[in-house]
Amino acid sequence: MKRLQFSEWCRWVTFAGSTLAAVLGAAVCTEAQALKDLQTPDTPLVLKAQGSFFVGGEKAEQTEVELGSLGPGGHITVNQMYVRYMVPQGGDGNVPVVMVHGATLTGKSWETTPDGRMGWDEYFVRKGHPVYVPDQVGRGRSGFNQAAYNNARAGSAPAANQAVWLRFSDEGVWPNFRFGSKSGVPFPDSQFPVAAVDELSKQGVPDPSFGLPRPNPTLKALADLAGELKGAVLMGHSQSGSFPLEAALLNPAAAKALVLVEPGRCPDAYTISRSRRWRRCPFWSSSAITATTRRAFRPCPLGRAVSRRARP
Repeated sequence: MKRLQFSEWCRWVTFAGSTLAAVLGAAVCTEAQALKDLQTPDTPLVLKAQGSFFVGGEKAEQTEVELGSLGPGGHITVNQMYVRYMVPQGGDGNVPVVMVHGATLTGKSWETTPDGRMGWDEYFVRKGHPVYVPDQVGRGRSGFNQAAYNNARAGSAPAANQAVWLRFSDEGVWPNFRFGSKSGVPFPDSQFPVAAVDELSKQGVPDPSFGLPRPNPTLKALADLAGELKGAVLMGHSQSGSFPLEAALLNPAAAKALVLVEPGRCPDAYTISRSRRWRRCPFWSSSAITATTRRAFRPCPLGRAVSRRARP
């Protein structure tokens, strides 16, 4: 298969609208997910390869206490980024897509939806694109550095040295992700399958992002991953919405395009000279949906058009 230009790719690309709902679900309400609720496509998913690996990481020497007294002190690896990948049969020449999850979540966000439908990772693979889904450093299978917590527990460091662990409450996700203005009351045009909101809750994990080194090691890991792939589309969501921009600044040549799905923020500051470095990259934001990208991702044929409700 030939390597598609990003402008061609966008004719079919599944581009989220303006809410997390467009990422994690669309307009079909079902009961909470169970094995019987999983909606298996009729056509087989044909892969050339699938697997996982790590990007980045560095050795750290830790004491027995910092290791939780599991054994004597020594060296461990910290700040590595886990990546799961799928490469479709015949997709070697197509642009890879790297999908990065948001706050208090993991790469699961891009997999099967809370109500059991196909996730974006499989959808893009079925369209011929290799897909790489990381867990941000410090979360999921990337793990986190436990030393500060064990030191505080042992009394050798003040408790304030421990980073805050972030989680959203089930009630808080409704206004925050704009399912509805308050818990249990969805907006009339909500795209999220609210009957499956408890399944979304199960995806939540403790998020120690504030305890990571600065800059966040995930940024360099993303830039390095895109470089190893000889260029990739970098897709971020919410908390990671700025990550494609920041990774592109670290390795502009590796960023084939940047897709920001409801970015929570932009990088703190850019100089004019630095910003010019990523102007060559096609830039698509969920706050400026073009006529082309309004042909949005609909893995469910019953889904309605993507909501245009913009983030305040």
